[in-house]
Amino acid sequence: MMKKVRHFKTLLDINKNEFLSIIKRAVELKKLQTNNEYPDTLRKKIMAMIFKKNSTRTRISLESSMSKLGGHAIYLSSDSSQLSRGESLADTAKVLSGMVDIIAIRTHSHEEVLELSANSTVPVINALTTKFHPCQLLADMQTLYEEKGQLSDKKVAWVGDGCNMCNSYINASKILGFHLNIATPHGFEPDEETLKNASDTAELCDLPGKAVEGCDLVTTDVWSSMGDEHDHDKRKVLFKGYQINQNLMDKANESAIFLHCLPAHRGEEVAAEVIDGASSRVWQQAHNRLYSSQALIEFLLNN
Repeated sequence: MMKKVRHFKTLLDINKNEFLSIIKRAVELKKLQTNNEYPDTLRKKIMAMIFKKNSTRTRISLESSMSKLGGHAIYLSSDSSQLSRGESLADTAKVLSGMVDIIAIRTHSHEEVLELSANSTVPVINALTTKFHPCQLLADMQTLYEEKGQLSDKKVAWVGDGCNMCNSYINASKILGFHLNIATPHGFEPDEETLKNASDTAELCDLPGKAVEGCDLVTTDVWSSMGDEHDHDKRKVLFKGYQINQNLMDKANESAIFLHCLPAHRGEEVAAEVIDGASSRVWQQAHNRLYSSQALIEFLLNN
């Protein structure tokens, strides 16, 4: 009987035990590589990377993950593949499935991830869509775990745009059981269905200060995600009261940490005093993209 293919379209494709096992494996891989030990668990494995959106951390973390563990990654932009000439993602999936072991796609519409995975006989990783960014949450939760240990009893505050990162934080709260407070300007709330599905762990708050109060982790993203730059000036006005500054961080727990998926715009969604301050763990978080990606790829290929 053919083994069922595991895809990673959203965090909801894994359960709590699997989520925690990926985080713990990422921590283990980090320790090994800090000691200059590189297990060849991905030896002779090939990843195809379909990227329709620009990337720094996601591309480098995935390519480095394959290389450091003995595998190889092939980068395909829209312009450099037959996708630019109208070949469908369904046909692309059927072709690549016979040549590679795993596929990652970074694109605009989440529907494209669903189309690719529905036609692929190898695992598909959602490397970002406008709706979800699950790979980033693996690194964020690894960082929180390294700093705070047990995750289910933690309080997390999301302040800013209800974007793909916010949606993925909602999914993470549902799976791991931590409480998530969300503060966004009116009209910029997260996906309604995603929020409704996690009503036991995630809630909207009227004000940023209320959302942050007593939290262990405060996090945000840029006010204008890729594709939303056209109304950036408007957003700067509407989001003015949603900046993560030291005054806001002081309302969180004394030992609270700050995370940001990057790139960051100092003076907009976060003040320099916070992102470059003592509570910031953004560089640890960014580096964890490598180890959490390695652990995810291992998990998908071993399953």
